[in-house]
Amino acid sequence: MLKETTEKEFISFDNSFARLVGGFHVNVEPTPVAQPHLVKLNHALAQNLGIDLNALEPETWAVIFSGNLVPPTAEPLAMAYAGHQFGNFVPQLGDGRAILLGEVVDAEGARRDIQLKGAGLTPFSRQGDGRAALGPVLREYLVSEAMHALGIPTTRSLAAVGTGEPVYRETVLPGAVLTRVASSHVRVGTFEYFAARRNEEAIRELADYVIDRHYPEAKETPRPYLALLESVMDRQAHLVAAWLHVGFIHGVMNTDNMAISGETIDYGPCAFMDMYDPATVFSSIDHLGRYAYGNQPTIAQWNLARLAETLLSLIDPAHDRAIEAATEIVEAFPARFRERWLAGMRRKLGLLTAEPEDGTLIQSLLDAMHQNEADFTLTFRRLCEAASGPKCDGKVRELFAQPGAYDNWAAGWRVRLGRESKETDMRVRAMRQVNPAVIPRNHRVEKALAAAVQHGDLSHFENLSAVLLSPYEEPEEHLEYTLPPKPEECIQQTFCGT
Repeated sequence: MLKETTEKEFISFDNSFARLVGGFHVNVEPTPVAQPHLVKLNHALAQNLGIDLNALEPETWAVIFSGNLVPPTAEPLAMAYAGHQFGNFVPQLGDGRAILLGEVVDAEGARRDIQLKGAGLTPFSRQGDGRAALGPVLREYLVSEAMHALGIPTTRSLAAVGTGEPVYRETVLPGAVLTRVASSHVRVGTFEYFAARRNEEAIRELADYVIDRHYPEAKETPRPYLALLESVMDRQAHLVAAWLHVGFIHGVMNTDNMAISGETIDYGPCAFMDMYDPATVFSSIDHLGRYAYGNQPTIAQWNLARLAETLLSLIDPAHDRAIEAATEIVEAFPARFRERWLAGMRRKLGLLTAEPEDGTLIQSLLDAMHQNEADFTLTFRRLCEAASGPKCDGKVRELFAQPGAYDNWAAGWRVRLGRESKETDMRVRAMRQVNPAVIPRNHRVEKALAAAVQHGDLSHFENLSAVLLSPYEEPEEHLEYTLPPKPEECIQQTFCGT
């Protein structure tokens, strides 16, 4: 069966990154695993990628997505990159446990990477084992697909495969491999890798590649590399604003975890906020709160500055002029971010027009939520009903420790709504389309992962996955997924999977 399969082009790869010649990767084969078995397969994503899952038996797909069988047109490789980790520069990181099989062209004509995460040792593994545990694999599958359903740019998950082998962390855990799909895996840290080596030829080759793949419009401008920087800046402003709109905290916004494409990448100690607090941190390794919820826009700008530094020689041969031009782009980030953030927050509050005092109205709500320990997701979801009129305020008021704080804010909100022309029913429907009913709440995620890892029970994972596919709809059969944790269910820390 496997011999026959290898003669068929069951996944058609066309690998542009593998054709780069500037030392961007190392060819490496996945390390076979003992007993590959499917844990989860994403049929909808496979169809979009042009992969016919009916062409092979599930057991064969498990062999493929574990790395035991490499498709004929794949060119497995580990990517080189560096990165600033918690502000400290590490000149060589690279794919220590991930192997890029190649690229496919999806139904929209876009090029997409297919990568195996946890596929074994590479030249960049350092002291690692090249493997992944089942829990972190299922976390990334769950959260990345939830982010996609929320409409937030993200890498996606095609398959989770158990390996039948243990991995050793603080305890012995079942091993797994995640098949990750991305617009590309080029990161800010990829540029930093070559900048640290003063390899300007490689930086130019990489920049030209990124422009061709992600930002072809930059080629039509007088200064294409400056246009590249501005395009990345704009996408990051959009991305981080979208994170804040749903209470998402990435957890490790290192430059090696910032994709040039503008997608969310690397779901390690990520989490969604319950009670609103801009200082919220879940990551067990973020001891100083560098990547707290409210710090994410500032860190995105900091990361963009590191990207800008790598592009200076391309932007302008005159160093002073290059710095001036790049600085102007980087310093434009806060305004671009706030524009995107305000637009999204207006939609969450049912506002279609813009007024100068909207920022104050929004911030006063957030302040009241913080002071009264109101749940972020539930507050905005219940505001959808409250938009119908004061008689529907009850469910929102009960989220505030002092309901009068909500009443004071709501009075101003309704005056503002009165200046909108949209009919009430249409406003409520529009608000429901941007304020999710369900998110991957930490206590639900942890319960699902614990059941899968400790007992081999995937029912909680499957139920949660199904609900998260339609986050803007009330899950009538699983209303418990809309509720915040009880005090004893609160998750205080999340952990990296490495």
